Amino acid sequence: MDSPDSGTQLPTASTRETQRVPKPPWLRIRLHTGPEFRAVDSMMSDLSLSTVCQEARCPNIYECWNERTATLMILGDTCTRRCSFCSVGSGLPAAPDGKEPGRVAEAVRRMGLRHAVLTSVDRDDLPDGGAAHWAAVMLAVKAVNPRTRIEVLVPDFKGKGQALEQVLEERPDVFAHNVETVPRLYRTVRPGSRYEHSLAVLSQAASRRDHWPLKVKSNLMLGLGETREEMLATMREIHAHGAEILTIGQYLQPSAAQQPVARYAHPDEFTDLARAGREMGYWHVEAGPLVRSSYHAANHRPEDLAS
Repeated sequence: MDSPDSGTQLPTASTRETQRVPKPPWLRIRLHTGPEFRAVDSMMSDLSLSTVCQEARCPNIYECWNERTATLMILGDTCTRRCSFCSVGSGLPAAPDGKEPGRVAEAVRRMGLRHAVLTSVDRDDLPDGGAAHWAAVMLAVKAVNPRTRIEVLVPDFKGKGQALEQVLEERPDVFAHNVETVPRLYRTVRPGSRYEHSLAVLSQAASRRDHWPLKVKSNLMLGLGETREEMLATMREIHAHGAEILTIGQYLQPSAAQQPVARYAHPDEFTDLARAGREMGYWHVEAGPLVRSSYHAANHRPEDLAS
């Protein structure tokens, strides 16, 4: 196993099978499909909705769904980009569903969410990247669930600031955009995306904090081939561009079609990075092997942590 400071290079497709790294014991999860899990599963099917929990094969789906919470994924389940770490299907998506905003609002109502997390696939096929649909979903959720806080986990909209403004104009409570990895690995891990676009998205959102108490958030993964020094530098840069909340988790290869794990970071490394992030000035850093961007999202705001 590589040390935390090593500059592990990513294997090529031809060597993926021979260089697969065995999972350590701390990544074992409990597969529990109780009545609450089944109720959420049935509701998503009844309302024809997608969740990132399912599409991205999140390891926390059993915990979250049993607590009747989920991250709703809008604009379909087909992405126009092909990130090497992601299991969401790629291709040409269908046109946005005009009835989806109402169904999302109903799902939030049925789950009784005090904090709803919304995300989407990349929709580079649309002139506005899907921003108008984003706004419609947020309006619908607020109309049906006026006391529910809304967290949006948005794509980069190809750097189109006017598209992002359509989302920001609906005043989400938490704005998230995931940087995911260090800039050196963007071309391999996130083809079709640019590190500079991601930083610009965070900056644009942070600039609106004078208008309402908006919290800005991002996410990074370990195990893609980054070094510790690169992680710390990226964390500093993300914070400098406005992120106050950071989540850090272990990359887990969803299937043989995605790039392999370069290494599994020990839980102590996540603890160390969380401490470093707080010293950099982050209000909160949620870090651990199974942490994902929306994991414990309802408790990521400073006022919630203090309560």
